[in-house]
Amino acid sequence: MVIPMDILELIEKLSATADGDAVTLPVASSDEAELAAAWCVRTGNTFVAGDGTSITVRRGRPPDPIAVLRADRRPGARLWLYTNFDCNLACDYCCARSSPQTARRALGVDRVQQIADAAPAAGVLEILLTGGEPFLLPDLGDIVAHCTSALPTTLLTNGMLFRGHRLEMLRAMPRDSLALQISLDSATPDLHDSHRGKGTWAKAVAGIRTALGEGFTVRVAATLTTDDRHEERDLRTFLDSLGIAREHQVVRPLAHEGAADDGLELTVQTLIPEVTITADGVYWHPVGADNDEQLVTRDIFPLDAAIDLVREQFRAYRNAADSTARTFPCA
Repeated sequence: MVIPMDILELIEKLSATADGDAVTLPVASSDEAELAAAWCVRTGNTFVAGDGTSITVRRGRPPDPIAVLRADRRPGARLWLYTNFDCNLACDYCCARSSPQTARRALGVDRVQQIADAAPAAGVLEILLTGGEPFLLPDLGDIVAHCTSALPTTLLTNGMLFRGHRLEMLRAMPRDSLALQISLDSATPDLHDSHRGKGTWAKAVAGIRTALGEGFTVRVAATLTTDDRHEERDLRTFLDSLGIAREHQVVRPLAHEGAADDGLELTVQTLIPEVTITADGVYWHPVGADNDEQLVTRDIFPLDAAIDLVREQFRAYRNAADSTARTFPCA
């Protein structure tokens, strides 16, 4: 067999590098790039990138970026479902742009059931239901029942609608396989209400107390819109006084997504994915479920194929990032 000169040059260059390092070489055509990719598969090296002008190849196989993650944080381990996008509130930093005027875009009971049935075999360990405000849905009880019968489930809510028939719907939900996550951003009303609306802090606190009184496991999630460390300290102290365990206190910074004017810039290249499904398709992460740049595929089913697609894209991003870090010598 005659070995093309570009492959001989590639072998020579790789042999002079350490395992895990990468080299970039010019090629004359896309055919040569394809030949190099095939050679990498046969020899145990990694084809990082290539086109009709150049190729980048890493010596050896990199560690799987998914395998190094904690099992419950690997892409697909937690599956987020946007049950709907309409909400009784219009928070000024909502990543999903939810409000009373937002179209519902409901995922629907039938699709939720199909997803829940397929989730365990696809490697999902937990389902998380979010919105919008899920308690606006008249069929939320059925949605929760399908999810909790398949896997442990967390239901995100602003906690302000626990009265009348919605309170009865809450009381019918299982305690052993369902946790409630309620939003509360500060230890006192002013900061919370400035973003979520006047009087919402008191209603959220009342909702937390109702959920605890009904015997549910309750998590509280806060979005910090200030760098003042005293705000987080005071909030945690207040949550302690409500009986919220520290491991159930979720404190996160503001993300620059949706309606937010500022915050952390989060992209598919910088975020470890948490597979998210809406009525419109499969997204990279719940903070980007209203961002077309985070849309992975319109095809929700088959579920395992959609999750595999997210995983493969994550591997590609991480491997490309590692390659960039290794192939930028200054001398």
